[in-house]
Amino acid sequence: MTYREKLLQEVETLPDSMVETVLEFVRSLKQNDLPGGVNPKVWEAYLASKREREEVYRRLANS
Repeated sequence: MTYREKLLQEVETLPDSMVETVLEFVRSLKQNDLPGGVNPKVWEAYLASKREREEVYRRLANS
């Protein structure tokens, strides 16, 4: 099991109030790791697009 899978498994067991806290923490980590001069909202949109593409590629590979 990958670290990502382990993390998702743990998050699934949390109450909603704690999930919100974890989400805020993860977002704060990502904010600190942005390339210089990048707007955080633009970066988040890019990451969402990247995740969607990866999902499409995964589904194509499994079909």
